[in-house]
Amino acid sequence: MKLLIVEDSPSVRRVIRSIVATLADEVYECEDGAEALTAYVAHKPDWVLMDIAMKNVNGITATKLITDQYPDAKIIIVTNFDETDLRESALQAGACGYVLKENLFELRRLLQDI
Repeated sequence: MKLLIVEDSPSVRRVIRSIVATLADEVYECEDGAEALTAYVAHKPDWVLMDIAMKNVNGITATKLITDQYPDAKIIIVTNFDETDLRESALQAGACGYVLKENLFELRRLLQDI
């Protein structure tokens, strides 16, 4: 499995990578939604693990950019925000999952169940 982690915090990227490392053959990273589409095109990951709050382009916008061009893209939002409106916006943008950073092992379970 190939994964793309889109997260602005290097320390959070390291934690996510360590949690999913044994599930993935390849893990790619970028630090902003502005880089996500380019990284998606370059690496064609099986899954994108997308933060919401990032400096230039947020994760919901980046999710929409990717899924507009690649409708089969599988994106899981990984965030600190547990608001209903953000969950709905993420799903409308094309995300197929939503995991809170406080429950990162849930992310591992989701990926294993696939």
